[in-house]
Amino acid sequence: MKLLSKPNPVAAFAVAIFLMSFILSGCNVPREQQPISLFNGTDLTGWHMDVPAMDQNPDTTQPFVVRDSMLVSLGTPGGHLITDSVFSNYRLEVEYRFAAVPGNCGVLVHASTPRALYGMFPRSLEVQMMHENAGDFWCIAEDITVPDMEARRGPKESWGVDGNKNRRIVNLTDGSEKPAGEWNSMVIECVADTIRVWVNDQLVNLGYNCTATRGQIALQAEGSEVEFRKLELTPLAEIKGDK
Repeated sequence: MKLLSKPNPVAAFAVAIFLMSFILSGCNVPREQQPISLFNGTDLTGWHMDVPAMDQNPDTTQPFVVRDSMLVSLGTPGGHLITDSVFSNYRLEVEYRFAAVPGNCGVLVHASTPRALYGMFPRSLEVQMMHENAGDFWCIAEDITVPDMEARRGPKESWGVDGNKNRRIVNLTDGSEKPAGEWNSMVIECVADTIRVWVNDQLVNLGYNCTATRGQIALQAEGSEVEFRKLELTPLAEIKGDK
């Protein structure tokens, strides 16, 4: 799919901040609880793999392993590592790096039906980790709205959530990622139908009216080796604003 040019970052950022202030004022304000580590540093307890290549050949190399106390996506064969549990209203903190040649990967939130797209991707909202595109949204049988939609997603008539439509929503910034080989931090905050994403402490995306508000969390094996040293989830309880 043709990549869209990014909108003016200052204008887009201002729109995002204004919209978020409007959404949160008098509505739902998240309150933190105790964080939960989704990865124990030893094994893949709490996760399961969905790797189509293993259907016919169970001896196929598993694309997710634990190495040196890190969770590693080897990139191939393609598939997903999916939490056993379902989550809603949370902040997910991820620390990752491309160990060799930087490439593609992603974090999927609100995941549900397996293999809903291309016989591979679960129904979800993907937060992109692809090098130099971290923080893009990709709609996978779910949808979301952002400020300045046509500038960031293309002509309205081409929008959609299946393989033949524009599913990519370009993030707000350039230059948020660290150089290849260095550790990046990504924070994904999901509260009600709103999703916000930070990369290395910069707000890079904000969406609302997401068509899903709960689901599993998944990591991709999508062609590149990626190391994860932190996967920590903090539940957020909603506090209703004053009426």
